[in-house]
Amino acid sequence: MKPEDLIFDEEEAVKFIMNYLPSEVKEKVSENEIDYILDIMCEYYEENGLMDENSTDEASIDEEAMFNFISKILKKDKQNTISDEDLQWILDGEFEYGKSIGIYTEEG
Repeated sequence: MKPEDLIFDEEEAVKFIMNYLPSEVKEKVSENEIDYILDIMCEYYEENGLMDENSTDEASIDEEAMFNFISKILKKDKQNTISDEDLQWILDGEFEYGKSIGIYTEEG
């Protein structure tokens, strides 16, 4: 599959992530909150030049920097109730979704 054929479907990603989460996290997190976090991730990718549609190069994502970026925005959002632990579960679920559709590969 060519990189330009890979499509990140946000609706499918949200469903995948909800299924990935352990039940205790699932009870605390809504699909809207996951969608919001995916939007913040896109903002991070754009700000760091990681969403260049014309590039076929693999980008290396600093997961800790991305986590801190998202966590900081969530903490500014007074309506947010997502803990750092729950955020990590969501990010792990997003990574697993990305691997399942071929946009991410394991490093190492």
